[in-house]
Amino acid sequence: MINGLHHISMKCSKGEQYAQVVRFYHEILGLKIARVWGDENAPDGIMFDTGSGLVEIFTNKTEEAELGIIRHFALETTDVDECVCTVRNAGYEVFIEPKDISIPSNPPYNARMAFCFGPLGEQIEFFQVKPPNC
Repeated sequence: MINGLHHISMKCSKGEQYAQVVRFYHEILGLKIARVWGDENAPDGIMFDTGSGLVEIFTNKTEEAELGIIRHFALETTDVDECVCTVRNAGYEVFIEPKDISIPSNPPYNARMAFCFGPLGEQIEFFQVKPPNC
């Protein structure tokens, strides 16, 4: 019935905050812009393609950004440390440094992860699956 994650949706204000969103997701993280809608001078929304799902950002009709309820979302990567370096160099806060984890399951799920705040205050996890220990 469920085939996977289609998109995550967040809101931002028009103008500067929207520009920060585009810079962060498109220019810093390198996500492809899948589509933009609304007035080209004051867009109502944008979708970024992560390769396995979409990040959708709607702009509010006012300048005030609304708070959402998303705790965090995880972007799969091949190099957590490189992602952390890139966002930190762009001035974004990394609040959980890269670390290796093993989720106690059968079999254990090994990964490397880190968290940063995005331009809307959203929590973004960089997640890199590691091969099982031999």
